[in-house]
Amino acid sequence: MNLFDQISEDIKKAMLARDKVRLEALRGVKKEFLEAKTAKGANGELSDETATKIMVKMVKQRKESAKIYEENNRPELAANELAEAVVIEEYLPVQLSPAELEAELRAILEETGASSLKDMGKVMGIASKRLAGKAEGKAINAKVKEMLG
Repeated sequence: MNLFDQISEDIKKAMLARDKVRLEALRGVKKEFLEAKTAKGANGELSDETATKIMVKMVKQRKESAKIYEENNRPELAANELAEAVVIEEYLPVQLSPAELEAELRAILEETGASSLKDMGKVMGIASKRLAGKAEGKAINAKVKEMLG
């Protein structure tokens, strides 16, 4: 079962369980999936890879919104955003630990033969694709800079 079908099934389960937070989060995900499926240039299909990218973006948005709500003294809205982020994260691949991330990046560095910051673009291109959904872009970027610098 692909992610789109899984989300659709889980929306039904959330409705039956009357789980409002889960239902809202999953409806938001399905909306984004449908928009991606029907976007100009899309062939009506949604790969799990694309779906994962969409969900990573949604989690990031929820966390940024929660931070803004906290800064504006609205903890109830921040809590809702964080709860939705947790629901969406359940569908994402397990995040790499710092040690695992470093090991993956070392393999990429050896593969590309990168040795200085000039090679960062080449490394980041491969790392971004290979580690999509498994590690945050900021973390990858920082680690690559550290390893090449």
